[in-house]
Amino acid sequence: MCLFEQIKLLHDNGLHSNLIALGGLVLTVAENQPENSLLPAARYQTLVYVGRSLQSQGEFRRAEATFKEALQFAKATAKTKIAKTSDMFKDGLTEIDVKYAMAECNIAVRQYTQALTLLESVPQRHRTPKVNMALGRLYQQAGKERPAITAYKEVLKECPLALEAVQELLSLGVRGAEVASLMINIPGSCTATEWLSLWVKGHAYLHNRDYTSAINAFRQLEENSALSRNVDILATLGETFYLAGDSKNALIMLQRAHAVNHLNLRGSDLLACLLAAEKRNRELEDLAMLTTSVTDTAPQPWITMGYYCQLSKRTTKAIYFAHKACSINPRSVEGLLLKGTLLLELKKLQEAVMHFREAMQIAPHRFEPHKGLVDCYLAMHRSREAVTIASNACKLLGQTPRALTLYASVLVKDTLTVSKGKSLLEKALKEDPYHLPAVYLLCELYEQDMRYEAAIELLRKQVAVQSTSRLHQMLADLFSRVHDEEKAAHHFGIALSHEPSNTRALEGMQKMEAVPPDNVEAPPYMEVEEDIADSEGEVEESDLEAVWSDVDFSFGGQ
Repeated sequence: MCLFEQIKLLHDNGLHSNLIALGGLVLTVAENQPENSLLPAARYQTLVYVGRSLQSQGEFRRAEATFKEALQFAKATAKTKIAKTSDMFKDGLTEIDVKYAMAECNIAVRQYTQALTLLESVPQRHRTPKVNMALGRLYQQAGKERPAITAYKEVLKECPLALEAVQELLSLGVRGAEVASLMINIPGSCTATEWLSLWVKGHAYLHNRDYTSAINAFRQLEENSALSRNVDILATLGETFYLAGDSKNALIMLQRAHAVNHLNLRGSDLLACLLAAEKRNRELEDLAMLTTSVTDTAPQPWITMGYYCQLSKRTTKAIYFAHKACSINPRSVEGLLLKGTLLLELKKLQEAVMHFREAMQIAPHRFEPHKGLVDCYLAMHRSREAVTIASNACKLLGQTPRALTLYASVLVKDTLTVSKGKSLLEKALKEDPYHLPAVYLLCELYEQDMRYEAAIELLRKQVAVQSTSRLHQMLADLFSRVHDEEKAAHHFGIALSHEPSNTRALEGMQKMEAVPPDNVEAPPYMEVEEDIADSEGEVEESDLEAVWSDVDFSFGGQ
């Protein structure tokens, strides 16, 4: 027994590598000389201790085999009545504990079916909250929603403040009132948890896609309760703004969350996506450095590095980082979206479609997978599939400005459906008068129809409220078309001050500088009619093509 006491001492003190070394020797002696070594209960417990130590060292397959050997030894011992099961299954070493540890090892090596089978073998009345929580996750991952809901409800019956179980139930469509009713059996006084009901309401609104109400609830928590400056509330607010298509406020909230605690990775992948969209290279580099210093076992740092490499035009490295994120968490929506976008850039369209479809299966109410699939099908010249995906996006996501603009972007490719696309863009701008992707696309259509004054008026309204490089560059192009060179030069200058690398603005400014003053001042249109026609023809062939290739279909706003 002296040896077993030493093994238990090593276990209690967390000396796992030492325990593995000693345990291996002691178990071999017990196998060769069973009568002169460990008692059956001590041998079983030694096997479990060795298994736990192997698990802590990351040797999951070897740990699982050791746990399995422990259970087989316990069953054989019980059959021969050499020892009582009650002597072996004690001090957290019960059969259920060992099966749960085995399931953890299966999950670590992605043997999800084996883990599910193992946990299902535990009788329902003996399932602990952690077993039910693991079952809920595995059922949900396998697409078995009903048993997942049952498992999460069992967790809340015993642990009413298991907030992850609460969120999962809401995500599976359980009504907020029903979830709240499972949380009422909280022992003791609840006066200090007045915020809890608002927290549940906020998440219920979020999973019902009532983003306005969700934002109001979380803002109330952040501004008017004891949860001010809470990282999770700020990150949730950022994510909610992002899902609602409000990139500006999403960026503000996610930056605040990161500033409060840069070691918390929640929302850092979305923050990287937003910084990349705004081409804020330096801030993205700082974020990548900080997240990678936290851990390399979570997908967020790899996603952040992927966006940084994408912005730095190192696409091959970016794909490696995105793949790494997906290998760590195969259900990482942000990882799948990044990898799909990069594959689309490299024209690997079939692979990109596969990743966007996988992201859509995990998060069908996210806008980005729908947009990614539309972009892929348009690149493959499969217009019918693109129209179907865009139309379904409007049905599933609702007729939001982003969804309407996506649908319109497909319809305007066909001369037979241009007018319908134009009406959808106008409808999108009625919903949100400053939704930039709709503004850009509608201006393109006005320009094609030579409705220059209408396009100028639309852009003037925008620059009065929001100023971006592209808005001023497009406005300058239109002023050039109507021969107002002074205003064109003014807006080209503003465009370049916002984004010095804006090639269209640079080319426009260079063309204006190259025109002799006499030609600029010549008033008779008849004298320069032929030149104007030639220049417009060049725009139709080259500039419009560049406009279509540059159209910002991110629909995230600016």
